[in-house]
Amino acid sequence: MKRMIDVVVALILLIAGSFLFLLIYGLIRWRIGAPVIFRQERPGLYERPFMLYKFRTMTDDRDEYGELLADHLRLTKTGALIRKLSLDELPQLINVLKGDISLVGPRPLLMEYLPMYTEEQARRHLVMPGMTGWAQVNGRNHISWEEKFAYDIWYVEHQSFWLDLKILWMTMLKVIKTEGVQQPHHATAKKFKGTDT
Repeated sequence: MKRMIDVVVALILLIAGSFLFLLIYGLIRWRIGAPVIFRQERPGLYERPFMLYKFRTMTDDRDEYGELLADHLRLTKTGALIRKLSLDELPQLINVLKGDISLVGPRPLLMEYLPMYTEEQARRHLVMPGMTGWAQVNGRNHISWEEKFAYDIWYVEHQSFWLDLKILWMTMLKVIKTEGVQQPHHATAKKFKGTDT
């Protein structure tokens, strides 16, 4: 049932939003350059890796040693606006169609975080990751990593059709209000470095 809803909704959104996709694609190509789509390996269900798609929002500018500059130096004004409106997430509808992720579930994070999780935190991978989740509608990037993981585990233990509908509705309100997109004093989310136990 959940998979069927994912496919139907993702298809409708991709078709209805095709003009918006082309508009964002052209804007990024013009203002930031190629490639327009950012691809990164992320852990999916049971930690199986897949390639996540997002609209690119940062340049590849590097220092004299060939190292990427800090995120706030590479995040362009166009990219910041796209992030603020959560439009960078739209290509993940393709991930939904492919079966990599669901519309609702714990957000797929970086592969490098896997060895840092506690046994309890790792339970977030017992369900399909999602474009949005319980942590996203309860603070997103304004709460600590530990709080995010606690919300993820709560979702794992309480997931249902009606909870998913509630999360989707709350997500739409959050996007409209542009709440919780950035952590205070950070251009992007601060990296997870493990939980002290």
